[in-house]
Amino acid sequence: MAYLRDRLGEDLSGYAFADADDIARQVLAAFKPPPKMSCDEWAEKRRRLSQESSASPGRFRLSKTPFMREPMTLVGKPGVESIAMMCSAQVGKSTFVENVLGYYADLDPCPILHISPTLDSMKMFSKERLAPMIRDTPVLRDKFRDARTRDSGNTIASKKFPGGHIAMVGSNSPAGLASRPIRVLLADEVDRFERSAGTEGDPLELGLKRTTTYWNSTKIFVSTPGDKYDPLEKTGSRIEKEFLEGDQRHYHAKCPHCDELQKMKWANVHWDKDDDGNHDPLTAYYTCEHNGCVWSELDRKKAMSEEWGAKWVAEKPFRGKASFCLSQLHSLFAPLHKMVSKFLSTRHDPMLFKSFVNTFWGEPWEDKGKRVDWSGLQDQVTDYNTTDNIPENITVITAAVDVQDDRLEYEILGWGENYQSWSLKYDSIFADDNLSEARPWSELDKVLKQTFIHPLFGEIPIRVTCIDSGGGYTKSVYDFCKHRPRAMAIKGVGGFDKPVVGKPMKKTIDNARVFPLGVDSIKQTVAGRLKVDDVDKGGYCRWPEHKSYGDDYFKMITAEELKTKFTRGKKRKEWTPIRKRNEAFDIRVYNTAALEMLSLDLASERRRLLRKAKKRDNPPKKKPKPKARPKSSWAESWKDG
Repeated sequence: MAYLRDRLGEDLSGYAFADADDIARQVLAAFKPPPKMSCDEWAEKRRRLSQESSASPGRFRLSKTPFMREPMTLVGKPGVESIAMMCSAQVGKSTFVENVLGYYADLDPCPILHISPTLDSMKMFSKERLAPMIRDTPVLRDKFRDARTRDSGNTIASKKFPGGHIAMVGSNSPAGLASRPIRVLLADEVDRFERSAGTEGDPLELGLKRTTTYWNSTKIFVSTPGDKYDPLEKTGSRIEKEFLEGDQRHYHAKCPHCDELQKMKWANVHWDKDDDGNHDPLTAYYTCEHNGCVWSELDRKKAMSEEWGAKWVAEKPFRGKASFCLSQLHSLFAPLHKMVSKFLSTRHDPMLFKSFVNTFWGEPWEDKGKRVDWSGLQDQVTDYNTTDNIPENITVITAAVDVQDDRLEYEILGWGENYQSWSLKYDSIFADDNLSEARPWSELDKVLKQTFIHPLFGEIPIRVTCIDSGGGYTKSVYDFCKHRPRAMAIKGVGGFDKPVVGKPMKKTIDNARVFPLGVDSIKQTVAGRLKVDDVDKGGYCRWPEHKSYGDDYFKMITAEELKTKFTRGKKRKEWTPIRKRNEAFDIRVYNTAALEMLSLDLASERRRLLRKAKKRDNPPKKKPKPKARPKSSWAESWKDG
């Protein structure tokens, strides 16, 4: 009561307050201006990392992600219209987003909108990232009511706090994007956004429109990049577009040996080979681009620290939009040898390498030419044997069959290390009437039972065959594969999110074992390998000098191209025929799936086959039987009695 009297100048002893002093403190605290604190200062003083989302729970420290300080200092700063972060995985971008949410909820309450790629990813963010942060950060815990309390305003999609709220939506949810005005927009993983929220249009544009009523709005875009942005077609990476429109800042490390500042580049990562000539990721090291100084892992961490002098350097003038680019080379959590291992394991597969470029380098993927020139592939026709004494670099043989109305069209393919390939035979088995008759299938059986003579391994068979079951002879395909364990019935399914080879389908005719193939993704892999024109690179394809491999064949194997189309404002990629016949392309897709079914590391399989051949050629010598031990005279006399 004395507290109220002193503050308000009136004796309130006659009033029956349960706890007047406490009420007064709360009332006056509501009018107290927030402390002058930037987002990075707030994070280091008040943020607590949760065990569910951090390997180092407890007080947040920027020393582990020093490159995040500058982006956080710009949050809410006058004159900064937007902040874009194009970055790889494991650099703390999710923690950055959480810090921005906590900062505004605690010190500058206002309406906030967080957009995730989908409703499911929004729910995961709310449950697994935001809720634990609120629970473990004391200043936030007091501002959000318990979700179990009735009318708490604390739900999965919305969390209220004094003076504002956090609304969370998916980019595929038009209803959540078209309601109340908001001051802070957080667009997380924008390159995974739908191109249209239903029929309402671009979800990012819908979110931006909701900020127009606030003069002091904050717009933040964060994402690993996808396909390279095309300014003419206005397609591709959204985050790259935002990055290019900003001042394009790159984090420069400072060499611990010569003090030179430099942008981190993959070209400066090196490693050695072992005695057998194999790449050894454990020897990975980074070199200074100015003087060639060799950095150890400790040197790399030191070079990244603020205390040593690392800093952001903008490549363009600042005009209201700040943009940042980070790769995993900046991460203090990712050892260099693991990056090299990932690079070596993905560089020969276009689809895997695309993921590496996006998530490790933090760079958009640029497809070098969308269409394969069929005439250029004829330069890869060479002279080699296809039955006896096949090329010794072949390790595994697969086959694939495309079922047409009047024929079975097939190709037999040899595979070597780094997914290089040698076509061994391309042919057709025609039916007299239709494929319901037995003869074409019995001839196919003979084809698949043949073996090939390898100069090192001896006689080798076709390991697995994929047969298309999606045409008009599904039952015939099922019957053929039923008693042949190396013949697999397959069915192509559309969608770039489908696995290359899925689990066997259910509810098939006679419970046949049928494997769904994610053909859209496999076609990207095949098209990428067809573009390889360097004989020493992974994925290089070879064809023998045979009449089967003429103009018609190469036109078929390049008969489709990937195009971007828009349907009701929604971007969609699809494979489009550019020529009528495409059997050779489909068969190459099925052969690629056949190799995937084997789940082999081709280098390890080759070593196994070489060991097996060595044992065959040099069988162990039989040890002579040991001579029987002579019986003692005592034993003989005892036996005779």
